[in-house]
Amino acid sequence: MRPSSSSSATSLPHATASATSPNGQAATARGSDWATLRRLLPYLWQYKWRVVIALSFMVAAKMANVSVPLLLKQLVDAMTIKPGSVEALLVVPLGLLLAYGGLRLSTAIFTELRELVFAKATEGATRSIALEVFGHLHALSLRFHLDRQTGGMTRDIERGTRGVQSLISYSLYSIVPTLIEVTMVLALLGTQFDMGYVWITLVALVLYVTFTVIVTEWRTRFRREMNELESVSQTRAVDSLLNYETVKYFNNETFEARRYDEALEKLRRARIKSQTTLSMLNAGQQLVIATALVLMLWRATQGVVAGELTLGDLVMINAFMIQLYIPLGFLGVLYREIKQSLTDLDKMFVLLEKEREIADQPGASDLALDGPPPVRFENVHFAYEPAREILHGVSFEIPAGKTVAVVGPSGSGKSTLARLLYRFYDVSNHEQAGEAGGPHGTGRITIAGQDIRHVTQASVRQAIGIVPQDTVLFNDTIEYNILYGRPDAGHDAAVAAAQAAHIHSFIERLPKGYATPVGERGLKLSGGEKQRVAIARTLLKNPPIVIFDEATSALDSANERAIQAELKSAARNKTSLVIAHRLSTVVDAHEILVLVNGEIVERGRHSELVSRGGVYAEMWALQQSASD
Repeated sequence: MRPSSSSSATSLPHATASATSPNGQAATARGSDWATLRRLLPYLWQYKWRVVIALSFMVAAKMANVSVPLLLKQLVDAMTIKPGSVEALLVVPLGLLLAYGGLRLSTAIFTELRELVFAKATEGATRSIALEVFGHLHALSLRFHLDRQTGGMTRDIERGTRGVQSLISYSLYSIVPTLIEVTMVLALLGTQFDMGYVWITLVALVLYVTFTVIVTEWRTRFRREMNELESVSQTRAVDSLLNYETVKYFNNETFEARRYDEALEKLRRARIKSQTTLSMLNAGQQLVIATALVLMLWRATQGVVAGELTLGDLVMINAFMIQLYIPLGFLGVLYREIKQSLTDLDKMFVLLEKEREIADQPGASDLALDGPPPVRFENVHFAYEPAREILHGVSFEIPAGKTVAVVGPSGSGKSTLARLLYRFYDVSNHEQAGEAGGPHGTGRITIAGQDIRHVTQASVRQAIGIVPQDTVLFNDTIEYNILYGRPDAGHDAAVAAAQAAHIHSFIERLPKGYATPVGERGLKLSGGEKQRVAIARTLLKNPPIVIFDEATSALDSANERAIQAELKSAARNKTSLVIAHRLSTVVDAHEILVLVNGEIVERGRHSELVSRGGVYAEMWALQQSASD
């Protein structure tokens, strides 16, 4: 439930300050790359046999690839024939050519088989991680979602899921095969020629890898800065578009464009800096490769001139070096992408590591109900942060099947009662209270005599329906939003709920009827229409406990009177908590509580409170005079 206009800054949970990163998440130290890999391995290990088979195909592909230069040597040497040896010219080269083509084809086939076999593991791991993050985000507390910045967070999740695929692709399909190939080539050079070739290759590899790692590590901060600025620009764009109407109200299109352009300009500079350093890296790598190739070919050429090597040997060495250094030429890119994938994946794992502020106790049972239950608040103290308490020892009971209304000025803590009943926050002992400015509270809340902290959150929320003041709808059809109260109810049930909420006739007049899209956050509907959809989906859910949080605040007087009867009908035989600003909507309540600064200052029925001449009577007189 979002903060309503009836809550002042003193009762807003996100008033608590916390250090956040540009994407709005709490700053958390990054784990090591090895720790991130260890987190990823269990997701891949579900497909261990596919991993083994894929690795077998990868080794087979590399063996075929390394055999190509060996066969090429035989082919070149076979062309050096004695005059008149027609048989050698016709038979030997033809067989070698066919074998050469077969090896080339085998390399391609084994590579494709490897990717085909491992595709299910890659996509399965990506799906599992994305689903786990999605579920975990829904399980996090309301405080986290009030602090988050949607654009940056969604960008982190998108980059993280893409990072899984990139990490597997670059490591399994590029780095590991290259290492296997390097090992095979060094073994062949050492056995067929002298160790000089091995040392030239090894020194070049060490220089190449060292240079690549050092420069790439230096470049990482520029890349990280670029990603952070990209998240900032994305956050600003999404936030501005979500608040499209507010931008229009204040004629601030130019202001928003200027803010977005500032973020884009910083991003442009960061990208140019990143590209400049990338060019430096590539130039240095090519220098090492070119030097190594010249030294190897010079040594091989000397061997041919001295008669120690054949032309086939020269061709084979050249082919080995080209075959070896082509994948190494991408090592800088691969290393950078792997590091970036690990960074992106770690950011997503950081989301998974965020503690659930409200968690079910081990072995918690479901809430047991037998009809509409009584609800009790017993000496509830609560603060979103320790320095500023919102509720001061609030105690009251909603008898089973009755309606209790809570009224009072803005910021008195009315909506906090609903949040606590829904277990968006928990009251707890001071020694168990949240740390670092987290919510604190004492007392307890019971439903049917059961402390809601000792039962599952799902069962508590299943038993409660709410019509909030600020109704936010999904960007889907009207029917989808009504059926959200009970997704498996069907079209007829949605129509019945819409009729009960007095919105059916409006929907029928629309060209697409119940299939009409409501737009982002329901912006295609008016405030009153959105609120009637919210009433309809709560009626469809048909829970034993109902909360009306300023349920008719967006309606005009005529519609309010029309729906009031339906709200009374919806609350019949249900335990109802009504949070109201308009006192005319709660005159029939079983009991009315007047909440001021987090304390109940008056309680009683409407007639009793008016006759007392206290706070409630004052509020009633003011609203009556305003109506007149």
